[in-house]
Amino acid sequence: MPIKRLTYILLCIFMISSCSVNKFIPEGEYLLKDVKIVSNTNASNVIKARNYVRQMPNAKWFSLVKVPMYTYALSGRDTTMWVNKVLQRLGEAPVVFSESLAERSKNNIQQMLVNDGYLHASVDFECEKNDEKKRAVATYYLHERERYYVSEIKINSADTALCSIIETNSEESYLRPGMPFSVDGMEQERDRLTEILRNKGYYRFQKDYITFIADTAHYSNKVKLAMNIAMFTPSPNAPAVPHKQYRIGDICFVAGAGMRFDEAALAQCDTLEYRDYKILYKESSIVRPSVLVENTFFQPGDIFTQKNMDRTFNSFAQLTALKYTTIRMVERPDTALLDCYIVFERNKRRSVGFEIEGTNTAGDLGAAASITFSDKNLFKGSELLSLRLFGAYEAVSNLSGYTGDSYFEYGAELSLRLLGGIPQAFVPADKRMLLSSTLFSLKLNSQERPEFERRILSGSWSYMWSKRKEDMHKLDIMDINYIYVPWISETFKEVYLDSVSNRNSILKYNYENLLITKLGYTYSYNSSHKNSNRFQRVVYSVRTNMECSGNLLYGINSAFGGAKNDEGQYTLLKIAYAQYVKGDFDFATRINIDNRNSIVLHMGFGIAYPYGNSRILPFEKRYFAGGANGMRGWTVRSLGPGSYRNEGKSIDFINQSGDVKLDLNVEYRTHLFWKIHSAVFLDAGNIWTIREYEEQPGGQFKFTKFYKELALSYGLGFRFDLGLFVFRLDAAMKAINPAYDGRERFPIICPKFGRDFALHFAIGYPF
Repeated sequence: MPIKRLTYILLCIFMISSCSVNKFIPEGEYLLKDVKIVSNTNASNVIKARNYVRQMPNAKWFSLVKVPMYTYALSGRDTTMWVNKVLQRLGEAPVVFSESLAERSKNNIQQMLVNDGYLHASVDFECEKNDEKKRAVATYYLHERERYYVSEIKINSADTALCSIIETNSEESYLRPGMPFSVDGMEQERDRLTEILRNKGYYRFQKDYITFIADTAHYSNKVKLAMNIAMFTPSPNAPAVPHKQYRIGDICFVAGAGMRFDEAALAQCDTLEYRDYKILYKESSIVRPSVLVENTFFQPGDIFTQKNMDRTFNSFAQLTALKYTTIRMVERPDTALLDCYIVFERNKRRSVGFEIEGTNTAGDLGAAASITFSDKNLFKGSELLSLRLFGAYEAVSNLSGYTGDSYFEYGAELSLRLLGGIPQAFVPADKRMLLSSTLFSLKLNSQERPEFERRILSGSWSYMWSKRKEDMHKLDIMDINYIYVPWISETFKEVYLDSVSNRNSILKYNYENLLITKLGYTYSYNSSHKNSNRFQRVVYSVRTNMECSGNLLYGINSAFGGAKNDEGQYTLLKIAYAQYVKGDFDFATRINIDNRNSIVLHMGFGIAYPYGNSRILPFEKRYFAGGANGMRGWTVRSLGPGSYRNEGKSIDFINQSGDVKLDLNVEYRTHLFWKIHSAVFLDAGNIWTIREYEEQPGGQFKFTKFYKELALSYGLGFRFDLGLFVFRLDAAMKAINPAYDGRERFPIICPKFGRDFALHFAIGYPF
């Protein structure tokens, strides 16, 4: 009854709002209800044409209802009243149909078709108006007619040096005989050739020097295309001359003089000579001269290339000791030399940061805090030293037979990031062509629970590099974790570790001292970084990870007959070490419907296999299902593996872990108003074990039945987007629960709110 009543109230509000919209429509004007684009030739032109329409109707939530417009319509005309101000700020003013914007849209669409090779295309416009309701529907009819194709391409230029370079690089040209005659293709070719020439030393060359002349033959849809490369004009009245190929002259680093670049500012600086470079600085130099030179990708005498100048700028942007950087090229009069000035300012060297957060782990509330000390220029090489101290507290519920009911965690992490620093043998290309850094870290973590105490000492050495801003590589050369369990409560041991009737080998294995030595590689790619300043219809991200542990130690022990413990495991310093291989793949794509609505698809898959010295995967490396970033119909670590069912044990999360994980998610996201966004979502997935474990009946992965064990949930979420942070609240219901049989397996038709509902608060998008 409450749901029906709420639905009735919302319908009444929308009806009232719909009627009150007309008060914001001037007399004789019409509300733009819809825009239609019709083509009987090419459906793809309809999609492209929408980008050229200058006036679109009011936005819809989830592409269904114009809630922002109705919200605005609830306000009154008196803008001095705060209620009206709030409603109008949250809503969206009704879009009043404009004849002039419609005419501009028609011309834009027609020009788009002409630019795409439909030289005789035309567009008809029709507006259907309803005088009674004051509504208008705009329709654009596309008549593409015959499309023209390029039959011949000719290059004309008196600059023979440029022609030679263009012909040498013609294989990757965007223009080929037989292709549709397209202005976009010609524009892409102009950009391509300009990039090539600027990377061959032609610093003054701009794409405006490249023009095209199209000759259309009579009674034919063929186009003869002539590409003209103009000579260089030093000034409007000067005669044209061949383009000049520039080389780098002097390279000068200017530090601490401000971003002013004039003789007065430079005269106040001290000068330092280093090899073939000059360093001008005030007060003191910021970083070692060798660091500046190592991050400069050209030297005196080199041919100028735009690529190396961009790489130099990006490399200097990595230097944490620098606040900002600019590169200025100054042409020497009457020469083909460019003097380079790399101007930068120092960053604040030391800083202290604090973080405080609240936590909620499966209903258990707590708090965490950390303090971080940073030094951004430890040895005057832009090294980043960071020391982080952290602590957390959480109230632990549903425990009986233990002396305490609190969970404490505290520790420290020390890290040092260096630029470059890895042997060249590990680098797949010239190290000077990469943005790279090496990271060393040491971490101590202590966990104190009513059931046990646990210490984890970690040390790692990793290397990161990137050739493009949209991708990143990471190589974990060495990652060692030592897990030490100094104390376990008697109750915990009796009930779970030593009891014959309730003994759990998975649980027991994870509360023994253990050594993990990992070698891994991670690759990530995000297409949105490639053209971050342009609207992209489809963007996607990919992340892959591979890691293995214990193989080298196992090989040495096997070859030399190392000692084994009572469990038959080889040991190092009397500590058993883990041996496994693990791989993860994550893919997400966002399809932008318009500037307010999008669909996001996500797939995550992971598999880990323990072998050799390990029968069971270490707890830290196992997969879990449920929570804010996966199966949102379940609380964290409460789903799976397979059809395994939690029988109500207070620490059954140990059994609800696995070696295989599959996540499939789809979200329809919409912008509601202001900074508030929403999403409806559907999640599918589960975890499984590689082997059949007695403690996890129904948990083993089998190709013949895994698809029957996929869990399904659905829900609604709200997001508060502040730019740097996104606060997210997702409410979800189970739809299919593989842990049950019969009707209970399908909560979507027989839901129980207390059992099947989950609420998640998180920071950031789930994928």
